[in-house]
Amino acid sequence: MPTLHLFSTPGDRDIRWVIDACRPYLADKDEPTVAFLPQASLNVNHWLDYTTRSFEKLARVELIDTERMDLPKMESIIRKAQVVYISGGNTFLLNHRLHISGLMPYLRKKALAGLPVVGFSAGMVVCGPNILTSSDMNSVEANRFDGLAVSPFNFYPHYGDDVFQDDWLSEYHSFHDNPVIMLSDGAYVKVDGKKTTLVHGGAWVLRKDEEKIKVDEGESIVP
Repeated sequence: MPTLHLFSTPGDRDIRWVIDACRPYLADKDEPTVAFLPQASLNVNHWLDYTTRSFEKLARVELIDTERMDLPKMESIIRKAQVVYISGGNTFLLNHRLHISGLMPYLRKKALAGLPVVGFSAGMVVCGPNILTSSDMNSVEANRFDGLAVSPFNFYPHYGDDVFQDDWLSEYHSFHDNPVIMLSDGAYVKVDGKKTTLVHGGAWVLRKDEEKIKVDEGESIVP
C-alpha cells in the first residue's frame, strides 16, 4: 500500500517540510539513504547540491539521473533507499523522463509495495493517474501522460482559489471522472494506503458535476 507525503511547496523558502516528512524513515538507520529524483528540472546539479546540504547529518542523498544512468543502476539506488524524494519543476519533463528511461513501472511497483514517496509540485502531480491537471508547458513534447497512479486523485499545486483556475480544471472532467485535489502553497496531503488526509494548509476537492469543496485540516478525502 502506498505511503505518500505530497506538498504544493516544500517549505517556507526552503525544503524543511520535505525533510520533516522524510525524517521518520531515516532515523536510527545504519546507512540512511534518500533516492533523489530532480528530473522535473533542467538544472539537476543545482538541486542535487542544495538537497545534499539540506539533508546533511540526516541521510545520504543518491541522485537518480534518468539521462545518464541505465535502468539497473536506477533500480539499485531505489532498492537501497528508505525514501524516494521527487522535487518540483516541469511535470511534463519529469513524466517524459520517467517513461523514456523505463523507470516508471519499477518506481510505481515500489511505491505500491510501501516505499515512502515524498514529492512537491511536479513531484506531487506525477503521483496521480495522469498529469493532465498540470499547468506547466509541455515544452518537451511529451506524448505519454499517464502518471505513477499511486493515488486515485489528480493533483493541482499552487492553487489560488481562483475562478479562472476552477473553470480550467472543470474541463478535465469533460473527459475524466476521478476527483482533483487542489492545494494552495503551504498545503500538505498524506496518503496512507487508501486513506488520503489533509495534514495542513488550504485544499479543495473538485468532483465531476459538483462544486468544489473546501477540505478541513485533518479531514480524510474520499475519492
